[in-house]
Amino acid sequence: MTTFATPVPATDPAADPVSASTFVDSAVENAAEAFLGRAVALWPDAPAVRDREKAWSYRRLDAAARAVEQRLAVLGVRPGDRVLARVGSVCEFAALMYGTWRHGATFVPISPAMKAYHLRSVLADAEPALIVTTAAEAARADGVAWPAGATVLAVDDIAFTPSGTPTGPARPVPADRLALLIYTSGSTSAPKAVASPHAPVAFAARAVAARLGYRPDDVVLTAVPLSFDYGLYQILLCALTGAELLLSEADAHARLLGFARDHGATVVPLVPSLGELLVKLATRDQRPTDVRLFTNTGAALNAPLITDLRERFPGAAVAPMFGTTECKRITILEPDGDLARPGSVGPALPGTEVLILDDAARPLPAGETGEIAVRGPHVMAGYWRAPEATALRFRPGPDGRVTLHTGDYGRLDADGHLYFQGRRDDLFKRRGHRMSAIEIEAAALDVPGVREAALLVPEGGRDMVLFTVGEATPEQVIEGLSDRLEAAKVPEECQVLPALPLTPNGKTDRKRLRAHLEEAEGAR
Repeated sequence: MTTFATPVPATDPAADPVSASTFVDSAVENAAEAFLGRAVALWPDAPAVRDREKAWSYRRLDAAARAVEQRLAVLGVRPGDRVLARVGSVCEFAALMYGTWRHGATFVPISPAMKAYHLRSVLADAEPALIVTTAAEAARADGVAWPAGATVLAVDDIAFTPSGTPTGPARPVPADRLALLIYTSGSTSAPKAVASPHAPVAFAARAVAARLGYRPDDVVLTAVPLSFDYGLYQILLCALTGAELLLSEADAHARLLGFARDHGATVVPLVPSLGELLVKLATRDQRPTDVRLFTNTGAALNAPLITDLRERFPGAAVAPMFGTTECKRITILEPDGDLARPGSVGPALPGTEVLILDDAARPLPAGETGEIAVRGPHVMAGYWRAPEATALRFRPGPDGRVTLHTGDYGRLDADGHLYFQGRRDDLFKRRGHRMSAIEIEAAALDVPGVREAALLVPEGGRDMVLFTVGEATPEQVIEGLSDRLEAAKVPEECQVLPALPLTPNGKTDRKRLRAHLEEAEGAR
């Protein structure tokens, strides 16, 4: 199930490299050609991607991608086969992705942090023809048997230099050919993959680029995992504008600010945990940086953290965004737009539509809260090999257009700006009052001495429990909430932790918070 834009005539791409290519050809396109091929034509010797050990120009990245394409052909990987990459945030990741696309195969990025329990499920589901991983894991996968019939290669065993001087465009592919399978984190169940065809991937990246306005002189510091779509799409956003992608992995985060300064980072995509880290590092080392823009999605930055970022990085704007892997991005607020519209995550991407629906899937007027639904060429094809889950979330309307039902709740203002209010599971009734976890967490963050907050909603006979990080005691937090919220919204239990547990993508790991409660209960 896919939806595509109606093609529009393109202007000269060199004159306007982003807006000129906002829409895609609905018949044939290969994302490798649309992004890397075009970048090589426009900026062949500009820096494309840099990790802790090496730096490649767009010309060098293209050569590496062509070498991957050649290797896939030699290995007998067919167009449409899956190539699973578990290599971390290094230059080779970009080459593997583009080379897979050039060959017409499907790229499956998997975090090296994924444990064997979930990895076994992913391998069985994706059925990759080729697995590229670290040398240690290629030789011995702890707790995982590599699938029969799959070739397993260490990334170090791939020569990222093509034989001969290959030329020519990437293989043409149907626009509904899958470019990506992006697996969700699997925090509550087995991971499932969002099936992402070439055309929606290209449209989504171009629409995001048009709103964010990356520049050829930008250096985009990406410390979120490339296996997370927020990180992966930075490769495409940089290629659209000739910017440089600067890669850092989690084990080097203690040196992140120095890395940013050394290489002139100007744009930093953030999740809250990364923002907190940068604030701490900048508090210790107050030398200026070149950062001009922070973007945020995945989990929202709280207001105190945004304030701290502006204080520690003078001149840097903050652009809150909202999205879901099923359509990549939904809304983007203009940089520093939160100053005029606190809590907003912005209007819909160009060429797309956001609806707020009631329980009967009927549109609600501005100001009323309901389920966030999305239409547009960025809506992906559903879930890989999961027809029931696809039918639940990707629903054709009376006009045949597919509407993505996100399971998230929010409201639109009269100008079309979205205000996110939580997932279905974050909304609940207590003592006859309807409330949201986000509302209670926001109030907790307003209490002096609270730096982070996460609420577990009532579940299975258990009342809600608030977890905080900071100097405030549980008693001070609850007293502060009593001054800020109605009595029904004040939790009876608050626990202060040294840090909130996080998923590999930097979101609060509520499954681990529940396990913490269960362990504490068992110890009593």
